[in-house]
Amino acid sequence: MKNYIILFFFSLTLFSQEVDVINTSKEIGIENWRIVNDDVMGGISKSNLYLNSDDNLIFEGELSLENNGGFASCRLGTKNGEMNGIKSFKIKLKGDGKIYKFRVSERNGSINYSTNFQTKKGVWEEINIPIKELDPTFMGYYSSRAPRLKIENMRTIGFLISDKQKGYFNLEVMHVKGVF
Repeated sequence: MKNYIILFFFSLTLFSQEVDVINTSKEIGIENWRIVNDDVMGGISKSNLYLNSDDNLIFEGELSLENNGGFASCRLGTKNGEMNGIKSFKIKLKGDGKIYKFRVSERNGSINYSTNFQTKKGVWEEINIPIKELDPTFMGYYSSRAPRLKIENMRTIGFLISDKQKGYFNLEVMHVKGVF
């Protein structure tokens, strides 16, 4: 019986490997961020990105629909080839009840790959986002002619809020892990 238990635990280790993409407690993923809001197109939305007293990443701000605006985003630059073999992302977060997008972009490309996720206000959740569920978009619109995502070419990951959800927003992220 002990041999089966050892084999079971060994199998779990082999098939559930993860890599930290963002883990602020280990100081991973706290540099190389940038904010991109609708002000690049004339909008007036504002957002901030910082570590709170619990050392969690906070993405917050005010989304405005004025001047044809309506989006705020934060992006983390990644190293070339860092995500080779990743099948999904596991994200531990606490939201405000709004819908956010998790986004990935490739090097040398203008296409983003994203999926929406609904948060529960004030509740910690762990969500899993398979790579195959990331849809190609160009300028915020689905692109049926875009090539499939090649995760080994990933250059950024990030979060975006849009879809006419005006007002204050707050997303707290404990970690993002790449799952092989």
